[in-house]
Amino acid sequence: MPPPKDVVKIAIQMVGAIPQLIELQQTKPLSAVLKDVCDAWSLPNAEHYALQYADGRQTYITESDQEAERLYSGIQSKNVDVKTDSLKKLASLSQDVTFAQEFISRNGLKQIYSIVEEGNDTGEMLAHTLKAFTELMEHDFVSWENLSTVFIKKIMSYVNMNAVDASIQQLSLSILENMVPTSRLLFELVKKEVTLDRLLTHLQVTNAQLQLKAMALLIALLLTATDAERRDMMDYLREKNIRQFIHKNIIHSSEPLGDEMAHYLYVLQSVSLNLCEHRMRTSMDPYSQEQRELLQSLRQTAFESESEAPAGNFSTERRRSLCAKEFRKLGFTNNSNPAEDLRRAPPGLLALDNMVYFSRNTPNAYSRFVLENSSREDKHECPFARSSIQLTLILCEILHVGEPCSETAQAFYPMFFGQDHFFEELFCICIQLVNKTWKEMRATQEDFDKVMQVVRDQITRTLALKPTSLELFKTRVNALNYSEILKLRQTERLHQEETLAVPVLELRERLKPELLELIRQQRLLHLCEGTLFRKISSRRRQDKLWYCRLSPNHKVLHYGDVEEGVESPPIESLTEKIPVADMKMLLVGKECPHTKEKSSGKQNKDVLELAFSIVHDVEEYCLNFVAPTRYEFCLWTDGLNVLLGKEMTSERTQTDLDVLLSMELKLRLLDLENISIPDTPPPIPKPPSNLNFCYDFSHAEQ
Repeated sequence: MPPPKDVVKIAIQMVGAIPQLIELQQTKPLSAVLKDVCDAWSLPNAEHYALQYADGRQTYITESDQEAERLYSGIQSKNVDVKTDSLKKLASLSQDVTFAQEFISRNGLKQIYSIVEEGNDTGEMLAHTLKAFTELMEHDFVSWENLSTVFIKKIMSYVNMNAVDASIQQLSLSILENMVPTSRLLFELVKKEVTLDRLLTHLQVTNAQLQLKAMALLIALLLTATDAERRDMMDYLREKNIRQFIHKNIIHSSEPLGDEMAHYLYVLQSVSLNLCEHRMRTSMDPYSQEQRELLQSLRQTAFESESEAPAGNFSTERRRSLCAKEFRKLGFTNNSNPAEDLRRAPPGLLALDNMVYFSRNTPNAYSRFVLENSSREDKHECPFARSSIQLTLILCEILHVGEPCSETAQAFYPMFFGQDHFFEELFCICIQLVNKTWKEMRATQEDFDKVMQVVRDQITRTLALKPTSLELFKTRVNALNYSEILKLRQTERLHQEETLAVPVLELRERLKPELLELIRQQRLLHLCEGTLFRKISSRRRQDKLWYCRLSPNHKVLHYGDVEEGVESPPIESLTEKIPVADMKMLLVGKECPHTKEKSSGKQNKDVLELAFSIVHDVEEYCLNFVAPTRYEFCLWTDGLNVLLGKEMTSERTQTDLDVLLSMELKLRLLDLENISIPDTPPPIPKPPSNLNFCYDFSHAEQ
C-alpha cells in the first residue's frame, strides 16, 4: 500500500549524531515531532531544540499559525522595543510562504498599512515595516491594486524626501517598482508624483544600492508607458544628458558593475533603440511630400554642382532623364522611381533617415562615396543606396531593433551611452566600411550579398569586443579588413574541427605523404584516361581537335588528331608518341613557345592561364597544350610533374590534400568525439622495482 498523503520521509541530522530518516506525519504537532527526534538521540529538554532547513535559505521550521499570531500581536504593542523586534522578526519570517499566508489571513497587512499611514517614524521601525511588506507582497496573495492611495502617497513621499535614511528610500523605490507594472492607474500616479528629475537625482548619489533601485523604477516606468509616453520620456532624459552621466558615473565608476545594473542598462539601450522601430516598419509613401523631399535632398547634395546651373534650360523629359541617371549613380535599383527601393519594411524609412543623416552630417564622406563609385566601371561600382538599405537592415538585426527586451540579458554596449544619435552615427561609420570592404574584395554587383555578409561579420566581431566609444569602434572595425576576416574564419574552422591541437597537427603531418601519393595516382589515372584538346594557331582559334593520353604502364604519351564527336579514342588510333623518358621539362603560361609566337599585341588571358608545354628530345621539340578548363590544366600539369619526378604545384593539389586530410582526420578522431585531446602526451610511468609478477607456466599443468 502507498503511504498516506500527509506522511513524508525526511532526513534529520545533527553535529556529532547519526542522521535519522523519519516518516513525518504533517498533521502531527511540531512539538511532538521534536520530542520523538530528541528521544531517538537521547536528548533531554526537547523544547530547547528546533528544526532548520539544511538547504536554501536555512530558515527555521516553526508552527506558522502560532508564530504568526505572536507577531501579529507584537506589532500592535505599545512598547516600541517589542514592536520593533516583532517587525524585525516579521521581515525575516515573511520569506516563508506558509508563514506569510498565515499572517495575511489574520489581516496582518492592515496593521502594516496603519504603521506606515499613521506613523511619522523614518528610522529602524519603518525600515523593518517596509521590508516585511515587500516580502509579504512577493508571494502574490494580495493584489497591488488593493493598496490605499494614502499608503502609496506615503511611500512616494519617502522617495521625494531629502532627509530620510537611504535604506528606507531603497525599499520605497523597490515597492514602487513592483507596483508600477500592475495597473495603469498606479503607473500614472507614480509617474506624476515621482518625477524623472527626482529619479535622476537618486541616480547621481554615491550609494550603489540606491542608484540601482532608482534605475529599476525608471526602467519599470519606461516599460509600462505607451509608445508616445516612452518617446517623450526618452526625449526628456536625452535633454538631461542621462547617457553621458551613465557612461561616466556608472559604467566607468570605480565600483564593478553588478549583473542587475548591467541588465537595466541593457533594457535602457533596448528601449532607446526600439524607438527606431516605427520608422523601420514604415514603408515609404511615394505621395508624401516630406519623404520625396528627403529623397531629392540625397540627389541634390551629391550632384548639386553638376545639375544646378543648366537645369532651368532643360525640358521636363530631359530633367526627368537626368534625375533618373543621378539616382542610378546613387545606387538605387529603380532609378526612375527610387521610392520603390524603400517600400521594403524593414528597414523602411529608417534606411532613408540614415542616408539623409549621413549626407547632412558628413557631407564630404558622402560626396566622396558617391562620386568615387560613379567613376568606376558599372559592374565594379558600390551602390550607395542599395548598400545603405541592406546595412540598415543588418544593424537592426544585430542590435535587435523591434524585438522585446529579454528578462535576463545583460549585453549592453558601453559606447551606446557615450554618444547621442548612436544608431545614425554607427551607420555613418559602417557605410564607409562597406565601401572600403568592397574595394578590398574587388567586388562586382554579383558579389553584393557576399560583401554585406563580410561587413556583418566585421561589425559583429568588433561589437563583441565591447569598445567604449564609437571612435574606438571605428578604429577596430577598419583594422579588421577582408584578409583578416578570411584568416579568422579559417582559424575558427580549424578549431571547430579540433585540427589545431598539437597531437592532431602531428598526425596530419604523418598522413600527408600517404595522401599525396594517393593524389599522384589519381593524376596519373586521369592522364591515362586522356583529354580532348583544341589546336591554337598564331592567327586564329582553330576547330581542329586532338587527343592525348598516357599509356597504362606510364611510359609513353600517345596523341593524335581526332574528328569532332569522338570522346575517347582507343590508344591504337593515336599515331604520335613521346616516350616519358625523353621528356625534359614542363613549361606553363608565358614560358610556353605557343604563347610567345605573337610578338606584339595583347595575349589572350584565357590562353595564358591554360597553356602548358612539354619539352622533349635532344632538339628540345615542344608539344604545346591549351587545356579546356582550369581543372584540366591543374590535373595535367600535376600529372606531368609526377612523370618528371617533381612536386605537384597546382592550386588543385592543395585543395585536394586539405579535403582528404580533413576527411581522414575526422575518421581517425571519430572515437574521440567530446574528449579533449591534451597538447602533450601523458608521462610514461616509471618501470616497476622488480619483474617478479611474471606467471610461471611450468606449474600450469600438474
